[in-house]
Amino acid sequence: MTQKRPSKRRPGISRDAQPIELPKPALKSSRSLATVLQLRKTIREISDKKLPLQVLSDLLWAACGVNRKKGPFGIPGRTAASASNSQEIDVYVALQDETYLYDPFDHRLVPAVAGDLRSLAIGRGQGSGGAKAPVRFIYVADIDKLAHTAGYQEPGLRDPDVQRSYYFVDTGLIAANVYLFAASVGLAAWFHNCDRSGLAAKLNLRDDQRVLFGQTIGYPMKKRRGGTP
Repeated sequence: MTQKRPSKRRPGISRDAQPIELPKPALKSSRSLATVLQLRKTIREISDKKLPLQVLSDLLWAACGVNRKKGPFGIPGRTAASASNSQEIDVYVALQDETYLYDPFDHRLVPAVAGDLRSLAIGRGQGSGGAKAPVRFIYVADIDKLAHTAGYQEPGLRDPDVQRSYYFVDTGLIAANVYLFAASVGLAAWFHNCDRSGLAAKLNLRDDQRVLFGQTIGYPMKKRRGGTP
C-alpha cells in the first residue's frame, strides 16, 4: 500500500479552524471538450458571489485531484501531470476568513493560516478586477518533493535550473485544468502574478518552497445595461 509522504510545512494554523471535508466530486457538463476549448478564456471581472461547496470540490478535483489510486511508479495519479509524478505543486485556497491547503488524497481543505490572504494572492498592478472574488488559488512549489520524488530519479531533478523549468510547467498544467473546468460550468478564471514574498511570510513556508502564481475563480460579473460590467 502506498503511503503518503509526511508534510514538512510549519503553518500558523488558527486554533479554531477545522478541516473542510469536500463532497465527492460530481463533475457534470453538457458541453463537449471542443466547445470548452472554444470557450476557454481569461475573465478578470469576477463577482463576490460565493461558490457552493460542491462547485469548489469539483474545481479542486479538476485542478489536481486524485483520479486513480495507482499511477506512475505506484503513486496515486492526479488530473495534472508532474515531473516523475513528484506532485510538487501545492494548491493553497484563499477564502474570506481562512486560507487552506488542498489535500488531494483525502479530498479536503486543511487549515493553513487564519485571515484573508486574497489581496496578497494577486500582484500589484494587476488591476482591480476580481478584487472581491470568493476564491483565489496560490500555487506553491515544494522543491523537496521534486528532488526526492518516489518516482524516476532523473539527475536533473536536483539541478535548480531544471527544477525551475519543471515546476513552472507543472503549475501551468494545473492552471490549464482550472481554466477548462471554469469554461465547462460557466465560471470565470484568471491566472496572474501574486505577492510572493508577502505570501511566503504569511504561509510560513520553508526555504525550499516557492510561491509561484495565483489564480482567481468565481462567477462572472453581470453586465449592466450598455455592456459595462
